This record gives sequence, structure tokens and C-alpha cells, in this order.
Amino acid sequence: MQGIDGSPSGAAEQFRQLQALLRDRWQSVELFDTSAADIVVVPSLSLDQRELLKIEGFHHYEERLLFSLIRLRNPRTRLVYVTSQPLHPSVIDYYLQLLPGIPFSHARDRLLLLSTYDSSHRPLTQKILERPRLMERIRQAVKPNLSYMICYNSTLSEQALSVDLGIPLYALDPDLLQWGTKSGSRQIFAEEKIPHPDGSPVLWTVDDLAVAAAELWERQPHLKRMVIKLNEGFSGEGNALLDLRLIQDFEPGTATHRERVKKLKQQFDLLRFESKGETWERFSSRIPELGVIAEAFIEGEVKRSPSVQGRITPLGEVEILSTHDQILGGPSGQIYLGCRFPADERYRLHLQELGQRVGNNLAKKGAMERFGVDFVAVHQPDQPGKPEWDIQAIEINLRKGGTTHPFMTLKFLTNGRYDFSSGLFYSQQGRAKYYIATDNLQKDRYRGLLPNDLMDIIAQHQLHFDTSTETGTVFHLMGCLSEFGKLGLTSIGNSPQQAEGTYNHLVKALDEETRPVSEEHRPSLVSPFSMGW
Repeated sequence: MQGIDGSPSGAAEQFRQLQALLRDRWQSVELFDTSAADIVVVPSLSLDQRELLKIEGFHHYEERLLFSLIRLRNPRTRLVYVTSQPLHPSVIDYYLQLLPGIPFSHARDRLLLLSTYDSSHRPLTQKILERPRLMERIRQAVKPNLSYMICYNSTLSEQALSVDLGIPLYALDPDLLQWGTKSGSRQIFAEEKIPHPDGSPVLWTVDDLAVAAAELWERQPHLKRMVIKLNEGFSGEGNALLDLRLIQDFEPGTATHRERVKKLKQQFDLLRFESKGETWERFSSRIPELGVIAEAFIEGEVKRSPSVQGRITPLGEVEILSTHDQILGGPSGQIYLGCRFPADERYRLHLQELGQRVGNNLAKKGAMERFGVDFVAVHQPDQPGKPEWDIQAIEINLRKGGTTHPFMTLKFLTNGRYDFSSGLFYSQQGRAKYYIATDNLQKDRYRGLLPNDLMDIIAQHQLHFDTSTETGTVFHLMGCLSEFGKLGLTSIGNSPQQAEGTYNHLVKALDEETRPVSEEHRPSLVSPFSMGW
């Protein structure tokens, strides 16, 4: 991308000047959240496309930012939402009907849906940049002095789109992307003296990886396992586990360094990959492109994966938004499946403090908007002089993640507030709120369900979110359902037990409605003719 003066640096400078408008326009967090604005939502997954292919239905993940439609509860907000393929009308209707106190037609008139009509496996932002007429429609749809753009993650493509449209992007400057990699995260943890596993810097060859793994083992001779991570992997899909217990004859003190390096290199063929169907041949081919690190695997009988989320405002202020206990899956529990809010009360305030330190560091480096920090927490009871939970930082995410849309959905629906002193979220009525959320409720039996089928099931079993009690379930990723049998949801309650009970009730209802069809049991459908069609 070139700027007016024809240089890449010119584009970068224009981008920063546009971002500076956000600082001038909003003098406080409250004004930024509540002022009239024209918001352009570009939910592009501008990540490595080969890595994205490991996630079933990833092209539907553009729907994850549909929680942004709830911003239309502000009667002066207008919103432009761009997708690769058109969204099903019933999905849009579903979100707009969640808005309390706003007539459906009023909200719909302030929403412009645009599509590239391009289903290719390329980031949405690139598709938009290739369509000048579409870009002109976006320009004409918003007021330049009141608009800004949000995205899933920020790269040079989003920078180019921001500059070409003349719309400031409320997101990370791509020049700072290194701080969201595995190695960049480790550097920030070291700068802030935040405990984190021993490991290597970023590496670019298999030979260097073998050497670094041997050196890590020599520093930690009692290490049982280590994790091999693609430096720019995400959601745990780029991780693999190396079991050192299989090669104890080469542990420190029983073999030379050179022998250990050679043996470790041979063991790479036996790595246990988190991503289904991954092979060493494919994994190793990505190392020169994405980089790789070796890191000590944290063992523990009782182990959790909490996280903290925050944002850095255009004014450079750091705000902690939430804490979660993540729900992980995969062969060794490293793939993100879902989360519970809030994190356990025994460590969530400590997570906030660590997240604040990371946020302050990022703010000094010039970062803006979302950040998240993932941890591993190991229970260590009855150890004098040690805390009950050993907390180790794992990585920083400088983008919206799997915990972003559940929390923002709760915030926009209830117009409540996060209480930093307790780590709880309170509705306007002063009631604490809890939820369990997932992007990965997936079963083969759900395949073939259309969005309208889901709406029928929601209505029949009363699974909808009730705005009067502010409890129930909010759905997303509905486009994934028919092809992949996959659905996202956030089940909200007034206690952890109620949130989990709501979630379990929903799963039971879906299972019941997707039992094998027989003459005695057929899905209950409403005839379109009875509705006057």
C-alpha cells in the first residue's frame, strides 16, 4: 500500500494521522462508547489462511462480530457491516430483535449490509480492496467526521483500507503486531517480570529448533514435556507436544549435547499435534514463514487456563474488561473451545493486576484497542510460603478473540458495568451476571439445520434471551450450522449454576430436535401457509 507521496511509509503516516482523530474526537471513555457515530465493521480474519483451514467453518467466523449490531441500541448510531457472502436475513432479524426499547424498523434503517459476493479463501479486507465501487459505497454511507472502523484483527491490509477510505481504524497499528506473537509476548512478560514458562526466542529453521529444544531441556533437566508453537499460530491450532519421557536415554547427564540435538530432531516426526490431521511435514514447512518457539510444558494435576481481557482507548488509557476461565480441548488441552465468566474468585483479581501491567506496557509501545493475556494456573495447596494457585503467563493476543463477543454481547444487552474491585459484572439493576460461552457446540446430528430451523427450536423450547430478566442464550455462528453442525452461543444467568443450567437445557433441546427421524417423531415445523405466505 502506497501513500500520497508514493511510499509505504507515507501510508503508515496517513494511518497514524487518521488514528489521531480518534483521540481528538473523544475526550473520555464514556463519550467514546456513547457518542453518535457511523461505525464500519470489517470482520475480516486477516490471519494465515493455511492455519485458518484447520478450523471447520472458519469462513463463517465473520459472523462473530455481529454482536456489534447491538450498538444500534443508541438511536444516533449507524452501522455498515461488510461480509464476504450475504448474511441470512433471519440472522440479522435475530440480533435486531434483541435491542431493548428500539423499534426494529428504526434499527434496521440505520444498518447497511454489504457483501463482496466472494467465497474464496482469502481475507475479507483484501476482497474489499479489490472492489473500488464497493469502497465508494462505504465512503458515501458514512459521515467522515463521525465515523470509525473496527475489525477482528489489524494488518497492513486493514491499514490500507483505512487510508483508502479515509476512515480511522480503532485497532492496533500493524507495526506493533510482533507484540502479539509467541516470542513478542514472552519479551513483554520478561520486561514486566511476569512469571512465564522457560522457552526459546523465535526460530526459523528445524535445525535451530532442535538446538533450542536441547538447550531448554538442559536448563530444565526434570522437564517431562515441551510445547512446540508456531510463532504466529492462534487458538492453539499451531501447537504440538514433544514428550521427553520417550527419550529418557538422552536426558541431560546421560548423553552429549550433540547426541541430544540429533535425537530431538528425530522426535519431531512423532510430535503430538493439537490440530486434527496435522503432520510434521506440513507443520515444519511453515517454520520459515511463521517462525517457531520451544517452551516448557506446565504440568499439574489440577490445572486451568484463565485469561484477562482489556482495551487501550484512543487516549492511551488501559481498561480491564473481563476475566475468564477458558474451556480447552484437543489432545493435550491447548485448543480454545469456550469460556466461563468470570474467572475463579481465588485468582481473578491477580489476573487483573497482571493484565494491567501488560496493558500499560503495550500502551507505552503505542498499542490501541483490544488485548488479551492467556495464563496457565496450577493448584498447589498446602505449600507454605506459596500462593494457592501458581499463575504463569502464556501469550498475548492483540485482536478480538473467543472471549470478546460473549462479554461485549452481555455488556451491550444489559448496559451494565464491570466492577474492577470484585471482578464481577453488574446489570443496571445491580445484579451480578455470569455466563458460559462457546464457538464450538458441534455435533454431526446438527448438520442440515437451517437458520430458520434454529429459530423454530429457539421459540418452541423458549431458549431465547429474555430482555426482562436479562437471562437466556444469545446465538452466533448460525451460518456454520447447516454445513458443519457447529454453533456458537452465550448462555447468561444470575449465577454460575443458572448459566450452566441454561446451556445444558439448550444442548438437550437441540439433541431432542435432531433425533433420527421416524414416523412417530418428526420435527415440529410451522407451515408457511398458516403464516399467510
